[in-house]
Amino acid sequence: MQQASDRPLVRALDQHWVRLTLLAWLAVGIWFLFDRWNAIQWLSLGDTDDNMRLAQVRALLNGQGWYDLRQYKLNPPGGFDIHWSRIVDLPIAGLILLLQPFVGVAQAERLACGIAPILPLAIAMLGIAATVRRLVSTVAWPLALIFLVIGCTSTILMFMPDRIDHHGWQLAMLSLTVAGLSDPKGARGGAIVGLASAVSLTIGLELLPYAAMAGAIIALRWVWDRADAPRMTVYALTLAGGSALGFALFASNANQVLRCDALTPVWLSVMVAAGALLFLLGRFNPERRWLRLALAVAAGVAIVIGFALLFPQCLGRPEQVSPELARNWLDNVREARPIYKHAFRVAFPIVTLPVIGIIGCCIAAWRARGTPAFHGWMTVLLFSGFAGAMLLWQARAGPAAQLLAVPGATALGWIILPWCLGHRLIAVRVFGTVIAFMAVSGTFSYYAIQWFKIDQPSKRVQVVNTASGRCPTIPALAPLDKLPAQTIFTFVDLGPRLITITHHRAIAGPYHRNGDAILDVQHAFKGTPENFRAIAKRHGATLLLICPNMSESTIYRARAPGGFYDQLAHNKVPAWLEQIPLPKKSPLRLFRIDYTK
Repeated sequence: MQQASDRPLVRALDQHWVRLTLLAWLAVGIWFLFDRWNAIQWLSLGDTDDNMRLAQVRALLNGQGWYDLRQYKLNPPGGFDIHWSRIVDLPIAGLILLLQPFVGVAQAERLACGIAPILPLAIAMLGIAATVRRLVSTVAWPLALIFLVIGCTSTILMFMPDRIDHHGWQLAMLSLTVAGLSDPKGARGGAIVGLASAVSLTIGLELLPYAAMAGAIIALRWVWDRADAPRMTVYALTLAGGSALGFALFASNANQVLRCDALTPVWLSVMVAAGALLFLLGRFNPERRWLRLALAVAAGVAIVIGFALLFPQCLGRPEQVSPELARNWLDNVREARPIYKHAFRVAFPIVTLPVIGIIGCCIAAWRARGTPAFHGWMTVLLFSGFAGAMLLWQARAGPAAQLLAVPGATALGWIILPWCLGHRLIAVRVFGTVIAFMAVSGTFSYYAIQWFKIDQPSKRVQVVNTASGRCPTIPALAPLDKLPAQTIFTFVDLGPRLITITHHRAIAGPYHRNGDAILDVQHAFKGTPENFRAIAKRHGATLLLICPNMSESTIYRARAPGGFYDQLAHNKVPAWLEQIPLPKKSPLRLFRIDYTK
């Protein structure tokens, strides 16, 4: 009786998985909107990049050119170039245009910022579901989606309302990449990987290492089995053609020169050359495996040597910043540090699921040896293992590593959970299943940190976190709009939020192409009061805005005791600064700069 009742459900899960996955996405999206509704109404764009993205969209809707990505409200009057593309601006701008006739511009912006990040989650869920259906079971995909939503804590944050920067879209492309790599239909899988890589690179270069690894895996599959040539040739064509189309449609004016930090002619040349070589290898397709390996290695060496000879300026950091800026800013970005340099309470929940996923991939590959699924599992193992290793380079690899861990974790859960549920002891069926689920999904790491109060932040850190959270809010910044629009000298990390919430301009934002302005802000706050006034005057700043105890302010106090900002923190205010009253309990301090004194 139970088996008969299960069959319709099994058939539905198998035959209608796309429709059911989209329904699950819709339910998750509605919950996200409900849960974050207050944040949406307060336009809580918590990251500087989210604020800059909205500023970029506003500029587009206000008539700024499609290929002009200069942000003129930072470092005025000339502004500076943003190295992104407009591809992620499109859904946000489209939602604003769609909604503003019904709710007005301000509310349309809030709703667009709430809805837009949820859109790529549909693609990510479909990609993961497709991978798990092929490798684990045609009905295992709901477990994978559960692991994705509740176990991938770092990943899912990239799809939350108000997280409008490009990371969610790139993760969605990564999900399609692993789905394409595991696709048993070679040509279709190659096309999916090539197009997903091209779209990701058009958005930004953050996942360039993963795109390179995907190409290497496709080449290795061809080396092992020449019957995989169609996958490689179609991949080569779609990668080269998709990158060329992405460059033509989305490369800004500033990205049409030989820069190293975006899809410029530098990386477009690499993608086209790599695509051409892989296509030729696939067409030649020699029978001997050693010859295929030799040709693949030769192609890789040719690309590396050609890159070094043609673009030697890109052999170092792609940002091409000065040593001083790297030392004082870029090297200190927390997410760019290896995972082992982070506090345990931060690192442990991030690395847990990737480790589980790699273990699951190993077990699944061993169990699948001798079957067609073995090659798919080895592909996912290589990809997820690479993503896990990337955490040893930068902690920002966490969302990608967790996403790619889901197939392996699902395979492990598909082995352990049925055993627990079918055990003769009720204690194992109930408590064992719960414990196994928490272990395999990685959720135990989050609860362990909370329950055992491991590595709690100090009171000083809590004070800094409170200030960093309060100062960028609308209630704190909105009173500034009572003053005429002008250039305000403030912290680098406060600049993007200031230009988004108010009508004022700022000096700098945390973007490497804004490097000279970043150094000016640092020199101004760390130097003498006279040095600050000279720099502020050069930038045309008439107001000074500070947020005591904001994280950036602690750097200036620590690195430059007795410097200008440290003096302000001790209430040593020069005569040429006139404090402007702000509402009671405001976390900010505002001064007018008088250049006549």
